[in-house]
Amino acid sequence: MLGILAQQGQITAPQIAYDAILPVLIVLGAACVSVLFEAFLPRHMRWPSQVLLSLTGLAAAGVALAVYVSGSPVKGLTTLSGAVSVDKPALFLWGTLLALALSVILLIADRSVEPGGAFVAQAAIRPGTVQDRAQVGSTGMQTEVFPLALFALGGMMTFCAANDLLTMFIALEVLSLPLYLMCGLARRRRLLSQEAAVKYFLLGAFSSAFFLYGLALLYGYAGSVKLADIANAAAGSDRSDMLLFAGMGLLVVGLLFKGSVGPFHTWTPDVYQGAPTPVTGFMAACTKVAAFGGILRVLTVGFESTSWEWRGVLWAVAIISMAIGAVLGLTQTDVKRMIAYSSIAHAGFLLVGTLAMTDQGLSGTLFYLLAYGFTTLAAFGVVSLVRDAKGEATHLSAWAGLAKRSPVLAGVFTFLLLALAGIPLTSGFVGKFVVFSAALRDGMAPLVVIALVFSAVAAFFYLRVVVLMYFSKPAPDGPTVTVPGAFTTAAITLGVIITLLLGVAPAFALDWAGAGAFAF
Repeated sequence: MLGILAQQGQITAPQIAYDAILPVLIVLGAACVSVLFEAFLPRHMRWPSQVLLSLTGLAAAGVALAVYVSGSPVKGLTTLSGAVSVDKPALFLWGTLLALALSVILLIADRSVEPGGAFVAQAAIRPGTVQDRAQVGSTGMQTEVFPLALFALGGMMTFCAANDLLTMFIALEVLSLPLYLMCGLARRRRLLSQEAAVKYFLLGAFSSAFFLYGLALLYGYAGSVKLADIANAAAGSDRSDMLLFAGMGLLVVGLLFKGSVGPFHTWTPDVYQGAPTPVTGFMAACTKVAAFGGILRVLTVGFESTSWEWRGVLWAVAIISMAIGAVLGLTQTDVKRMIAYSSIAHAGFLLVGTLAMTDQGLSGTLFYLLAYGFTTLAAFGVVSLVRDAKGEATHLSAWAGLAKRSPVLAGVFTFLLLALAGIPLTSGFVGKFVVFSAALRDGMAPLVVIALVFSAVAAFFYLRVVVLMYFSKPAPDGPTVTVPGAFTTAAITLGVIITLLLGVAPAFALDWAGAGAFAF
């Protein structure tokens, strides 16, 4: 039947700009090859092969992206029957995700910090089993995490470039399902890791249902799932707006969940604490980039004409997120949970830039995502190095006097915490400055004042850790600082260098972030 319709001209093949989507195809292709490696290679060959494949795939995708960017049209293009939009914001987000994924793969691949690597083969393995107790050597590194990470990355890249809601939903599931599995693969603290995976899966499925229900209502309103068609229907339709705003509300709830925006943040502290630290860094950096890339596109392309109706609601959401992150962060005694609440506060700051709905707001938010991602990844790399007999020592009491045990590590972590606090000469300061400036130009001075207050509150729990490391006596039986391997050292160094460069010379990144608007 399809062949007959095609011969009659009723079905035409979609035009595909392969050069535009080549970076995504390379990442997904590498993920598929990675699965074959798991199926057919002997165990002792998997780790080097997977590391080489992952790094080569990311490098190839980066080269393809650079080649396309050098000659890409200013206004961007849509391909795959308009399902994917390859424009300047999408290219910036792709570059950010690929660079962050490089650091993630390095953290995942490290076997020196945790003998045999930080992962087990199956999330169902119970604590106390042979695999959990064994001090595995070079053949014991479990490598299933590499294809999962690549599939999640491919989903993230598709998600932030999706030009219709159905493609966005499929990409959401492609990026989410591997993360659910990765959260439960920690070699240490097995029960905590499995609990994190279950919580993330249940709440993630719940948020996906919100997203899908909102998609259905918007389709009923506009007769299309394309963002441009929804925008046209919202701007010129005489139909009731009940379906429009109900659908948008449900859709945005699903997006805010992925971005760890309060009050849709409840999964974040538990999952950040329980997941393997490289996976926590992956979620904290890459997932937030993809989530806010999707939020920016949906609000700007699909609902900008109705912003007067919903903007006040998202003002309240931004304030709630900043308040939850800043205030509850003060009460945390676990470093990973503290950074989790920090991410909730930063999600509120990012939402301030998103609500500006201007070119400056778009470029500022994109820059903030880049800056925050590298700083957070490096911070989790540092967290993985402070260890005791049970594994990572994440309780704050274990960090007392850390500067006396390892001045270099304490200095690096102090610099990263100051960047998260937004201290000048760091990327965090420039990110907040450009986001808040864009909001001021768009008439959101009250929201900016509130954001500055909560930014000052959040700075307290960063400085508390600094004081604890430098002005407290270390416990005699306190944790040790593991000497990082080459991969972890490279990941932390990359994060620190980019955090510094974006703080003292941000012009290049800001120019690239502001190079163009969304295409649809």
